[in-house]
Amino acid sequence: MQEQTQRVGKHRKHTTSQSAKGRVAFVAVATGAVSTAGAGGAAVAQTQAQPQSAVTEAAVEVDYQLTNNGVESEYVGGSSAPQILAIAEFKPVVNLGEQIAKTIEYNAERVQADLDNRGPSVAKPAEGAFTSGYGPRWGTIHQGIDIANAVGTPILAVMDGTVIDSGPASGYGNWIRIQHTDGSISVYGHMETLDVAVGQTVRAGEKIAGMGSRGFSTGSHLHFEIHPAGMGPVDPLPWFAERGIIIA
Repeated sequence: MQEQTQRVGKHRKHTTSQSAKGRVAFVAVATGAVSTAGAGGAAVAQTQAQPQSAVTEAAVEVDYQLTNNGVESEYVGGSSAPQILAIAEFKPVVNLGEQIAKTIEYNAERVQADLDNRGPSVAKPAEGAFTSGYGPRWGTIHQGIDIANAVGTPILAVMDGTVIDSGPASGYGNWIRIQHTDGSISVYGHMETLDVAVGQTVRAGEKIAGMGSRGFSTGSHLHFEIHPAGMGPVDPLPWFAERGIIIA
């Protein structure tokens, strides 16, 4: 009788299964991981505010699974090591200086090709006073124009080209002749100084000489002629005007 009374007096103790305990532990770990990314802060706060029985019940009802190398397995607790992501090793660019040099060279070639495609640019040969035009003068034909200024005034190549003469010449004192890419030839006379040599390539607007009064001359000036390809000298004034340069 006493043994039966003792059986009746005992109360049944409810225990949480090992699986449920494992799930509760995983919830704590997963919640902490998510909160570091800013996505689960609110969920953590709500879980802490609920009674322990509600937390346990929620943990039992939700079945969490992790994926590891494409194989799904249920997390059952324990001290599993964190996964480490493999990141490709950083390697510096090989021959970086050589690549930069090639890029600069390629860009310079592109710029030059663009300039060449635009056609020859034209520059005024010198600054100064227009003193004499093309045509008859002193019983002969003056084959160019004269621009007067002080000795040493810069004289410029009118277009891109190659120097074919640079030095003394009868009547001109000193002269320079440049053959241009379109086949025409420009002539410059009476210079005091010469800055270019035969065979040298020049650009439009580049200084080639200093103005002077050498040869058959009455004062410091530039005598300029233009000979289009296959022709003799023509009047430089309309030739310049067609190219947007007015000399007066």
